Amino acid sequence: MAKKMSKKAKRRLIILGPIAFFVICYSVVTLVTTTINLYNLHKEEKELNEKLTNLKANAKSLKTEINKLQDKEYIARYARENYLYTKNGEYVIKLDDDGKKIKAIKANYNEDYLIYGCFIVIILIFLFIIRRHFKSKKKKKRK
Repeated sequence: MAKKMSKKAKRRLIILGPIAFFVICYSVVTLVTTTINLYNLHKEEKELNEKLTNLKANAKSLKTEINKLQDKEYIARYARENYLYTKNGEYVIKLDDDGKKIKAIKANYNEDYLIYGCFIVIILIFLFIIRRHFKSKKKKKRK
């Protein structure tokens, strides 16, 4: 059998029930947002650690490059290879290992010529139509 609640117990339940409900909801929301923030921070930490290792490796390679650039012979060879500087009586013939780059440049020129050609053909057709139109108007005026 069900026991009847006293008026005091009902009042306590009416007053403390919503307060307890809001406290529990607030705790759950705070827990979820904190967990999400923690996950995002761990993810960002991994990304930053990867960047740090890449930067350290880059710094090492830059330090070795700086040491190499202290040597005058290395600088001279580097300038001859990359900037096509020559000594007296020396010829430079640069061969490109990457054939794709040359083909891509040629393809762009062909596309440009195709676009210009189409544009010229359209203009010529337009001029031909205008010329015919004026000739037909002159014939109508004569009649």
